[in-house]
Amino acid sequence: MDVTIIGVAGGTGSGKSTLVKRLREAFEGDDVITLCHDFYYKAHNDLTYEERTKLNYDHPQAFDTHMLVEHLKALKNNVAIEHPVYSFVEHNRMTETVTVKPSRVIIVDGILIFENKELRDMMDIKVFVDTDADLRLARRILRDVCDRGRTMQSVVDQYVTTVKPMHEEFVEPSKKYADVIIPEGGFNSVAVSMLIENIRSLIR
Repeated sequence: MDVTIIGVAGGTGSGKSTLVKRLREAFEGDDVITLCHDFYYKAHNDLTYEERTKLNYDHPQAFDTHMLVEHLKALKNNVAIEHPVYSFVEHNRMTETVTVKPSRVIIVDGILIFENKELRDMMDIKVFVDTDADLRLARRILRDVCDRGRTMQSVVDQYVTTVKPMHEEFVEPSKKYADVIIPEGGFNSVAVSMLIENIRSLIR
């Protein structure tokens, strides 16, 4: 089975999830799965909750990217995988896993998926979602406060101390590896339509 791997990267709150949703809807009939880099945050069972809240989750070393690479290799070889489950409330990996079967189209998304050479070299199409920093911060505050039970102060503190510096050091420079740069991500209907047609031609 020929497998097409699409990478969707970009800063926090850039619109990656919306773009991934649009792509999933477009290729539903073509057997599509999504693997999020966030699934692969490392486990920290040796740390207390308070200690886990202080970790830098925006650095490449926060992820078990090697496991993600191995899982993609397995899927390309028509072997099912068990991807980890991560809790943003507990700041830790859970004990359960999710079974994922091989598919013709695999979408991988995350802020740092272009930073790792082995991972990005596996991708047939690399898309970077480019969105204004103020808008990304506003979206992150809404998401973390409403969906993840954080306080606004904690979200802002984390953004200033780790998210923004890591974006400037790792995420933004990785944009140079993208095949396509889409402002506003899934909210850019014209660019999304063009991307979908490009992927369809690649699959055919």
